[in-house]
Amino acid sequence: MKPAINKNITYLKPSATLVINERSNALQQSGKQVYKLGFGQSPFPVPKIVVKALKANAHQKDYLPVKGLMTLRKAVAKYNQDKFGINCTAEDVLIGPGSKELLFLTQLIYQGELLLPQPSWVSYEPQAQLANKSHAWLSTKRSNNYMLDAATLEEHCAKALNVPRLLILNYPSNPTGSTLNKQQLKELAAVASKHKVLIISDEIYGDVHHKGKHISIAKYYPEGTILSSGLSKWCGAGGWRLGTFVFPKELRWLVDQMAVVASETFTTTSAPIQYAAVQAYEGGQEINDYLNRSRQVLKVIAQRTHELLKGYNIICPKPKGGFYLMPDFNEHKEALNKKGITTSHQLCEALLEETGVALLPLSAFGMPDDFLGARLSYVDFDGAKALKLIKKNPNADAETLAPKVIEGIQLIGKWIK
Repeated sequence: MKPAINKNITYLKPSATLVINERSNALQQSGKQVYKLGFGQSPFPVPKIVVKALKANAHQKDYLPVKGLMTLRKAVAKYNQDKFGINCTAEDVLIGPGSKELLFLTQLIYQGELLLPQPSWVSYEPQAQLANKSHAWLSTKRSNNYMLDAATLEEHCAKALNVPRLLILNYPSNPTGSTLNKQQLKELAAVASKHKVLIISDEIYGDVHHKGKHISIAKYYPEGTILSSGLSKWCGAGGWRLGTFVFPKELRWLVDQMAVVASETFTTTSAPIQYAAVQAYEGGQEINDYLNRSRQVLKVIAQRTHELLKGYNIICPKPKGGFYLMPDFNEHKEALNKKGITTSHQLCEALLEETGVALLPLSAFGMPDDFLGARLSYVDFDGAKALKLIKKNPNADAETLAPKVIEGIQLIGKWIK
């Protein structure tokens, strides 16, 4: 029988982040020394108090409401009220099996052009293709740390007025590690409000802002911002697959419509995970200590890796949150071209083969093929051990906390020379 495949799917490839993780694991199992700086998984363990809550709720087997466990939705609403000053209630919260699924459902349901800052996370554009949604890349500049500015958004929206649009804004950023300050957020909010652009503010890394000073754009554009987050990054629970969307009251119709589609697709999010997540969002001293130490560890490693790369004449935006850097190898373009390396994919392939360092090519993030850059995830270290070390010695250095990460960076430096 001749294969019959939806044409929207034939253009897709497996998610680059998942591919690099599986490939790195396979190389390790074959005996090769691999520095896993490609896959962006939190290195830290799930807090013990949250694991205990999961164990206590392992017996929960009933289907929960499609929109999520009401106790959890209340906890998520209060969490966002207290931390980020977002005016919301449980009725504004939707729980899903990872924020990735909720992002896709929004694209599927909301009719309008998708806007993506360049670079953006690897799955936004493929999801648009799956949803058969038109999309546009909005350019960014090195001088602005590759973050979207209000002038660029205004320029694009002014080309065609009164067109429904959906902007996905991710910060702290994957892949750059940069973030947006209060003034930048206010300016973007003003343009979005003027042109009635709906924003999905992907703030999954908000709680791992290295100084704990994340600001949500929902404060400045509350009527048009959906706040996206989940447990994967700040709580170390990527494999638990729990995401949260907080909607403005003006978009209750969208919450209801997404619940309808969810009822016909994923039905509901895992019951034991939702019950355990209540403990995570209710917080407490143990959670606060965990977050503070996590941020401190990430800040130390980020600053040291940035410093080392800069010493090798590999330019990166200064990291402010999350666990990523975006090394730019274009200062070495002539030498790399002589080696036959003309794309970011070739760059990452050569690094992996010749040094064992796994990075992701920036072409997977929407950058031009000939932009010689990569995403580097400085997470190849023992997170549990690092938390203990930083508690014992708040001045612990990156070489102590993440020796393999530092060794991988040094190998990149030797290779580029």
